[in-house]
Parts: sequence; C-alpha cells; structure tokens
Amino acid sequence: MSTATIAPAELSDVDAVVALWRDCDLTRPWNDPVRDFQDAVVGETSTVLVARDGDALVGAVMAGYDGHRGWLYYLGVAPGVQGSGHGRALVVAAEAWLAAAGAVKVQLMVRRTNDAVLGFYERLGYDDQETVVLGRRFVPAPGGF
Repeated sequence: MSTATIAPAELSDVDAVVALWRDCDLTRPWNDPVRDFQDAVVGETSTVLVARDGDALVGAVMAGYDGHRGWLYYLGVAPGVQGSGHGRALVVAAEAWLAAAGAVKVQLMVRRTNDAVLGFYERLGYDDQETVVLGRRFVPAPGGF
C-alpha cells in the first residue's frame, strides 16, 4: 500500500519527473518529455501528478482531458519501489482529476509488447477497447515514429 503523498507537479519538478520517466523507459526520441511536462503543467485541461515519499519523488503521471474522455500518459514509478502501490495510487488520483474535469471515461495507450504493464492495468479494471490508434506526424520524428 502506497504511503506517498500525491499532488500536482510544479514547473520546478521538471528535471526530477523527466529523469523518472527516463528511468522507467517511458520516453521516446520523437517526443520531447520536457515540453510534454511543461505543456501539461500549465495547461487548463491537463496536469502532471507526482507521488512523493518524504522528499523523494517516487512516481508521476500525466493526465489530459479532451472534452469527452480523459487520457493517461507517462505513468511511471521509480524502479526501486515498483509494486508498492504508488502506481495504483497515481492512477486513482489521475482518474479523480479527470472525472472532476468532466471526463466520462479514461483511456491510455500501452505497447502490446509491454506485458507487465498490460497486466497492471487489467488488474485496475482497464480492458482492450478494440480500437486501432492511427497517427500522422506533422514533423518527421527522429529515429522512427
């Protein structure tokens, strides 16, 4: 069970949160996690929530509301404390934030090869929405997608 305190991130948390996301292998070369973090923190329809155990940042999640559904991104828990309930607590807090914003459902994307994370979300009641995510880039991505 998590003993962490969860609260909205401050802009000054950027380095610690991005380092956590990198430690959790959540970043990709075609996305700028610093910009993603900053945009979410200052946006009216998004947030980054952080979990702290004392002074240590142990987890973070980004949440955004598109006017209908909520989305979760970049859920990460420090590798040394995974399995301690921090991830579940962050999801619950992000879902509450999204519901308060007016979202009627929440969605997220997980790479099909990430079996451990798929199992984590299944245990929280998430299931395959039987949709295909399509995308189109406006700017070429370094290294791929």
